[in-house]
Amino acid sequence: MALQYTHPRNILVQTLKTLYDYGMTTTSGGNLSIKDEDGNIWITPGGIDKGSLRPEDIVRVAPDGTVHGLHKPSSELPFHKSVYQLRDDVKAVLHAHSPALVAFSLTRRMPDPTLIPSAARICGKVAFAKYEIPGSEALGNIIAQEFAKGNDSVIMENHGAVMAGKTITEAFARFEALDYVARIQINAASFGGSIQPLEGKLPKCSYPEFIPDVVSAAECELRDELANFRARAYHQRLLFSGSAFLSARLSDKDDFLITPSNFDPMYLDAPGIVRMRMGMREAGKTPSTATPICRNIFNKCPWVNSILMMRPPYIMAFAVTNNKIDSRTIPESYIMMRDVPILSSKEYFSDPDAVVKVLSPANPVVLIENCGVLTTGKTILEAFDRLEVSEFTAKCIIMASRLGELSPINDQQVSDIIEAFKLPIA
Repeated sequence: MALQYTHPRNILVQTLKTLYDYGMTTTSGGNLSIKDEDGNIWITPGGIDKGSLRPEDIVRVAPDGTVHGLHKPSSELPFHKSVYQLRDDVKAVLHAHSPALVAFSLTRRMPDPTLIPSAARICGKVAFAKYEIPGSEALGNIIAQEFAKGNDSVIMENHGAVMAGKTITEAFARFEALDYVARIQINAASFGGSIQPLEGKLPKCSYPEFIPDVVSAAECELRDELANFRARAYHQRLLFSGSAFLSARLSDKDDFLITPSNFDPMYLDAPGIVRMRMGMREAGKTPSTATPICRNIFNKCPWVNSILMMRPPYIMAFAVTNNKIDSRTIPESYIMMRDVPILSSKEYFSDPDAVVKVLSPANPVVLIENCGVLTTGKTILEAFDRLEVSEFTAKCIIMASRLGELSPINDQQVSDIIEAFKLPIA
């Protein structure tokens, strides 16, 4: 998202609205600030409803400490000021109380961003700060000292979390990614076992460029569809920064569309999608690191026209604990997911054929350890439906496990479903 022409007031209002709408803070909780090129600190006010904040409610604190605005600045202004004083590179500070991060703060623990790809890069260095009275100079000094050590994200004991960044977008991405990791770990605790580490990463690939000679109506429509499902996935919290790819076949001639590397999950639009043709990338764009895997699937699995992979927090609880997800919960889950194979992250990263080997019309969904759930379909809609159902199913299983022993659909009932709906047989 390009923010250079957007006033700090509007940036803060929009960011806080996103935090509030997604349940990452409460009516009275959380505060954000931006330091501009003149040394002014633009900060959210104290005691004002975060659910209906307006640009005129934002307060400006001049370099000499003079306050300009309709309200008093947030009571947490001291730690914002302290961070800016000790870190010249920081131009935005975000503090909020997501339930998952508060849960970690209450248990004196920190989420582990290294469990899943990209999260550690997004979150930066994570630290833990001891408790002090909110709004006090003492708390400001404690937090600022953690950032002075080079940390980028700080869990605050019995309080919440605070993130710093060169922009508010970077600070928000850090908060969102760490919150996702925290929720995954909390959900994984339902299994009572240990969480396994991530092994390896996808290699970086270079591709020659090509300039498309024509953009067809079909391509435009497919780009719009991918962008719309990106927005839908983000709205439903199936997606966060650096956590996914969406792709769709354009033709049978090694020609497909895929989301770019490290795309913004909140704002990616149709023109930002990357076209890949015969192993070449659309000029000026960098495709997802998963491009070789998608290309392989499209070339070897003619029944697949769309591939999605995301890291929703419930199904990721299965992925980080190497627990097989049983889709035999309700008929819809089995119909959409079928039996779900699980791949190790090591296999996924080292063998481009690993997914192809387990994928079939009878096994359209694959769980990849620590990496996410990969869903396929004849259309983007079908692949997205399978993604939704996969997260829904994982959530149901975790909730049911707290009530008692699960009773899945039996083999005869499964056979009846396969026959009634004419499902492909493995």
